[in-house]
Amino acid sequence: MNITPLHCMHRRGLRGWAVLAALTALSGLGGCSGSLLPKPPAAAARYTLDTASAALSAAPAPVAAAGPANAPVLLVAQPSAAPGYDSARMLYQRQPLQLEAFAFHEWVAPPAHLLAPLMVRALQDTSAFRAVLLAPTSGAGTLRLETEVVRLQQDFNAQPSSVRLTLRAVLIDTGSRRVVASQVFDATAPAGRDDPVAGVAAAQQVTQRVLIELAKACAAWAREAAVTPAAQSAQSAPAAPARAAR
Repeated sequence: MNITPLHCMHRRGLRGWAVLAALTALSGLGGCSGSLLPKPPAAAARYTLDTASAALSAAPAPVAAAGPANAPVLLVAQPSAAPGYDSARMLYQRQPLQLEAFAFHEWVAPPAHLLAPLMVRALQDTSAFRAVLLAPTSGAGTLRLETEVVRLQQDFNAQPSSVRLTLRAVLIDTGSRRVVASQVFDATAPAGRDDPVAGVAAAQQVTQRVLIELAKACAAWAREAAVTPAAQSAQSAPAAPARAAR
């Protein structure tokens, strides 16, 4: 079959349009390839247990009055946490015995870590101790406070939801390694709304309440620990010989 120049031009034109269409399709695919990729997850909102954090960043905190010179020095160990509560996840409960975590809300650090400086501040405010030191430190303490976060969670089993904090505390005499006292502190506060932001406000409330009760108890325990050895030594000391009557 004879192919005229007109036919060749026609075939070249069709071929050119095919190439152009293919390039256009490829460029279109490249342009929309970004939309086909999965979007990165949204960053989680992060919260603290300190209600005064914003105020403290704007103004220096007042210095607590030191206790008397003969008051004990309190060493505060870093709080520990029960299994499941040792991460920055913000936990809640909808079913008994089942813990869940919010996907887009979390603490800035594990709650046990957040409690440590707040605990020191509350204990300093009692003025019952010559100094309050946070471990690890090179300083030596007369008493040592060990604590454990037993639970910190928002409960949706009843409406409105509530937040519960349970803290176990043990006060130890560092010299004799004797347990001076131990107690479990527990507080619950209504969240007002059934969402994690309201839960944060409730968690800050229960934290403040528990730490105030802990500080009061530690101050009382310290006074008792100072009185008890003195009373025991007075009882165990031999009685002075009676003077002979003239």
